[in-house]
Amino acid sequence: MFALLNIIVMTVLMVLMGIGGGVGGQNGTSMLSLVAVVLLGLYSLAVVVPSIAVQVRRFHDQGKSGWYVLLGLIPWVGGFVILVFMFLEGVKGANAYGPDPKQA
Repeated sequence: MFALLNIIVMTVLMVLMGIGGGVGGQNGTSMLSLVAVVLLGLYSLAVVVPSIAVQVRRFHDQGKSGWYVLLGLIPWVGGFVILVFMFLEGVKGANAYGPDPKQA
């Protein structure tokens, strides 16, 4: 649900930036696009910590350490590696990080 909300908010803000850039006149900028850029920047900063927390919880569901989040810092492939891990099935039953969230 967290990812879906992020996708929706980011899409709306990017559409506003595009509309603002399209009607911006000669220099290509308008007040709408500037406001959208500022809102997008503020929203991005606001969701950094919750996004990392969601990734850590997902790694814990798989029985892995939360430090795996640092794999995302590897240039070119880090984001893809994190994406693959996020789609993997979690450990069935309890692990060192707590009970299985699907059974709770």
